[in-house]
Amino acid sequence: MKKIMKLFAVLILMLSFGFSANGAEKKEKLYVGTNAEFPPFEYLEGSEVVGFDIDFINAIAAEMGREVVVKDMSFDGLLPALQTNKVDVVIAGMTATEERKKAVNFSQPYYSANQVIILKEGDTKGIKDFADLKGKKVAVMLGFTGDVVVSEMPEVQVERFNAAYAGIMALQNGKVDAVVLDSETANNYVAKNSGLVLAEGKGEAEDYAIAVKKKDAELLKEINTAIDKIKADGTFGKLIEKHFN
Repeated sequence: MKKIMKLFAVLILMLSFGFSANGAEKKEKLYVGTNAEFPPFEYLEGSEVVGFDIDFINAIAAEMGREVVVKDMSFDGLLPALQTNKVDVVIAGMTATEERKKAVNFSQPYYSANQVIILKEGDTKGIKDFADLKGKKVAVMLGFTGDVVVSEMPEVQVERFNAAYAGIMALQNGKVDAVVLDSETANNYVAKNSGLVLAEGKGEAEDYAIAVKKKDAELLKEINTAIDKIKADGTFGKLIEKHFN
């Protein structure tokens, strides 16, 4: 009887250890919404979404002890997806505008960028600054900050595209006079496509941040704490070096 009781106790201990080990292996998932049309922040390599933002959110999640699940979707669908609980956070080179802050909360800023103008080399249409876009046909990405900026300008014919490369192709084919895009992504396209140049003028600086639901105050606090840690330990600097230098 004692042997049976001892064996039973050992079995219970083993089962308890097994459940504990499995529990440790299973990390809580962090569902991340992004738009993989914004290199070098997020873009596709084959079927995998990669880029600075993806490495950044993975580093944040590692500090939080969570596992990232990336959901790629249209940019203008990101905040609706967040608000309807389809994702937990959004990271997509998203500017923390006052208008967006009415609907969601944002983390501390992690990157500063400007809107810039991409032109066709040798056929710049006399465009040097944003004021010169008056009377021109200008490509923007639907829902991006450039869309907001250009749409507020009088006498500009706005052409909206779902992907940055589509706007770039329209410029190369002479269907638009210019493309307005965030600076790092614009630099990326100009570097990889001969015949493109940047105009001299730049828009005002804007800050990228991670969006979370209004009700998720604790999650926001965890994200900001994790950002502080990866900036302090050098991880953030290494990601900047990897993707931008």
